Amino acid sequence: MAGGRSEVGHPFTGSESNRPPVGPESTEARADTPPPCLTHDPGPDHRPPLAADPDWPAVRLWRKETRARLIEQRCLISSGDRAAWSAGITERLNRLLSSHAKPLIGFYWPFRGEYDARAILAGLRDRGVRLALPVVVAKAEPLQFRAWWPGVAMTRGVWDIPIPAVGDPVSPDILLAPLVGFDSGHYRLGYGGGFYDRTVAALPIKPLCIGVGFALSRLASIRPQAHDVPMDVVITETDGPEHP
Repeated sequence: MAGGRSEVGHPFTGSESNRPPVGPESTEARADTPPPCLTHDPGPDHRPPLAADPDWPAVRLWRKETRARLIEQRCLISSGDRAAWSAGITERLNRLLSSHAKPLIGFYWPFRGEYDARAILAGLRDRGVRLALPVVVAKAEPLQFRAWWPGVAMTRGVWDIPIPAVGDPVSPDILLAPLVGFDSGHYRLGYGGGFYDRTVAALPIKPLCIGVGFALSRLASIRPQAHDVPMDVVITETDGPEHP
């Protein structure tokens, strides 16, 4: 995950099979900036900020190469392993999210082999949980979240990301962040856009940030920088709140 400074990344969008139908009013906007990544203000309980790294250009190149390798590896997961690992993530994520009383959860639209949280989240809606998807308003500006539910009218936003077609801005209590990579410090290698750094800073109340992905994305270190902040929790098929 990188905040503040951008890295070249992959589009943050659904695969062709995951894309919802859109009408003639859909936009096919594009941008020359990378897709959003989730992060947050670490708060008083986390380690102090890291010192600036004079070798940042080399770290940025390493992250770009590591990101590409991990995404390719993730796309090659067999259907059997994907189903089994996803079930493990679902069990842990459901346990964590069910412990919160009817929160508003900001989540991601899955692509390129990411864990798909939509089924579990749709089920939580039946218990009063509200859901929201991010919308890019402008380059270098905080994201806007709009309410989402199964069947809501969808369109395409920047980078072809499926987004609710209309809706007033909402402020999530919890954010789910897809993991490209992560380390034992809960630092997350994301897509490098930095949008969520600005977004969380602009929210009236800091949300709980949960990194979600497969354990094969674990790294010895993402080589965290001064602009990186850790996730509050990381969930994989083998990691959960009780397994830091």
